Amino acid sequence: SLSLPPRSRTLLIGANGAGKTTLLRLLAGKRLAPRRSIQVAGVDPFTHSPEGVTYLGLEWVLNQVVRRDVGVGELLKSVGGDAYPERRDELVRVLDIDVTWRMHAVSDGERRRVQLAMGLIRPWRVLLLDEITVDLDVWSRARFLGFLKKETEGRECTIVYATHILDGLAGWPTHLVHLFLGRVKGWGPAEEMLKEGEAKEDEE
Repeated sequence: SLSLPPRSRTLLIGANGAGKTTLLRLLAGKRLAPRRSIQVAGVDPFTHSPEGVTYLGLEWVLNQVVRRDVGVGELLKSVGGDAYPERRDELVRVLDIDVTWRMHAVSDGERRRVQLAMGLIRPWRVLLLDEITVDLDVWSRARFLGFLKKETEGRECTIVYATHILDGLAGWPTHLVHLFLGRVKGWGPAEEMLKEGEAKEDEE
């Protein structure tokens, strides 16, 4: 049981198999949960897709559709790039995307950056990220995380981010959720949880 406030950036941490991906897919409405056990923006995400919830996972890059000979500019336009030109241009700059790229001729890292831009062009209220920066180089990842931090500081939105790559995340999360074998073992403000963890280490 946990509650994540607006303007928060929550990091899901836990070993492989702890349930991070399962939790994100439940929040995104991609897996069925017992009735009334999960609410996102006040509704059950499985039965009523809530407005403004964006889920970005690893499977997109493996989709053969996005490996075809299609232009990046066309893809960005298809998801509302012309309706949100300022957001589109900022994401293209932050993620170092060349709009003349053809999707069949780019690397997995470049394809990942296109996915992120496509998923974030339209303003979202809840953003669910599942190991999404694994294909990014250090510089691209840092710029992307900086963009997300600015988003949560500037408007009412919430991020839940599952990752096992903790480098460069100091000061980024506002909250931590520790999952262990499918259960929430602990959650709360990041500073408090980190202090508790340090205290336990000192005791040991």
